[in-house]
Amino acid sequence: MKVLVIVPAYNEEQNILKTIRDIQKSGPESIQYLVINDCSTDKTKSVLRQAEANYLDLPINLGIGGGVQTGYRYALEYGYDIAIQFDGDGQHDAQYLQDLIAPIERGEADVVIGSRFLEKEGFQSTGLRRLGINFLSGLIHLLCGVKVRDVTSGMRAVNRSMIERFAADYAQDYPEPEAILAAGLAGAKIVEVPVQMRERQGGVSSINPVRSVYYMIKVSLALILFRLMYGREAKNDQ
Repeated sequence: MKVLVIVPAYNEEQNILKTIRDIQKSGPESIQYLVINDCSTDKTKSVLRQAEANYLDLPINLGIGGGVQTGYRYALEYGYDIAIQFDGDGQHDAQYLQDLIAPIERGEADVVIGSRFLEKEGFQSTGLRRLGINFLSGLIHLLCGVKVRDVTSGMRAVNRSMIERFAADYAQDYPEPEAILAAGLAGAKIVEVPVQMRERQGGVSSINPVRSVYYMIKVSLALILFRLMYGREAKNDQ
């Protein structure tokens, strides 16, 4: 199977080459990567160009959702069977790429989430963020019946059918929880596999305690509205 690792990057000059080397070292040759440079204002683009890395340079800043959707559209256009979302900040460990791919290859899953919380090893995030993640997990379960523990994990793999879906429509601001809800409502088989993550290897996270609370409120409302709109569309199709 053709596998594409989508690496969204914004101001990751300190981390992006380490991430690329990690992917190249840990994955078989059949796994290819594509960095989506989302109009970084630091030296990310120069670092990628000098390293002759595989990357797309977006003409305008699209945010994480738009960057990832660009990767899905690329995967669709060039015939990839599996696409893997993989952060460019050094938090994800490429040794788990095959673990993400395996359930899809066996036909056991359409979406595979790399979860920090199955074995509770490695970096577990802050207590405040874990509380928020648990709340969102319960909300998604309530809205679509799917139980995923690590709903904000950006380390995930999808099969060809989900590549097609996400290439056409993907949440823009904080897409990870909403993408799980969309997949669950569409009847996709979603499984989690245990992974360990690292703390950010350099640079500054865009989410601080105040933004974490804002994130919780915004995402919760977005999930509820998405579910209501999905139900209305389903009725209209009948």
